[in-house]
Amino acid sequence: MSQPIQLIVGLGNPGPEYSQTRHNAGAWFVEQLARQAQTSLKHEPKFFGDIARIPLAGHDIKLLIPTTFMNLSGKAVQAVAQFYKIPTEHILVAHDEMALAPGVARFKLGGGHAGHNGLKDTTARLANDANFLRLRLGIGHPGDKHKVTGYVLGKAPASEQTLIEASIDEALRCLPILLKDGLVKAQSRLHSFQASTA
Repeated sequence: MSQPIQLIVGLGNPGPEYSQTRHNAGAWFVEQLARQAQTSLKHEPKFFGDIARIPLAGHDIKLLIPTTFMNLSGKAVQAVAQFYKIPTEHILVAHDEMALAPGVARFKLGGGHAGHNGLKDTTARLANDANFLRLRLGIGHPGDKHKVTGYVLGKAPASEQTLIEASIDEALRCLPILLKDGLVKAQSRLHSFQASTA
């Protein structure tokens, strides 16, 4: 892959009251990745987040979960990217995605933020460069825009949580493909996956 990933960010809100909410799906992905690598994220005040380093598919990768609130996520991403001189296109941001059903995950390069405050702030703080990779983890939509805040800051019912966790597992399996064989191959595997409760 001509643009190896150097930094994987998991978006979420800090604190125990938010840790199990849908908006933290991106953070769950990075937590799982750290567990899989048998490492733990450590708080780094200068990076406004919890950070770790792992070897993955022959690459040295930094993991980051911002400890700011979601709408200030970019502060942490910017701090790490500047310190380690990581170009925007070498960053993968994992986040919750209302446009996808629970159990569906997608890799995407660039694009808008669709009202997602974490993506909005990250793009703004990367000099308005949206050309980073995203891992979109489906959480579904409440069906009414007035219910969105309560929905993303609420816990998914157990059946939906199982689907979200299955899509995170599949995304973790696709990550080495992304690193070794590139975006198109990783997309073709991940995008054919649909978790089921059966």
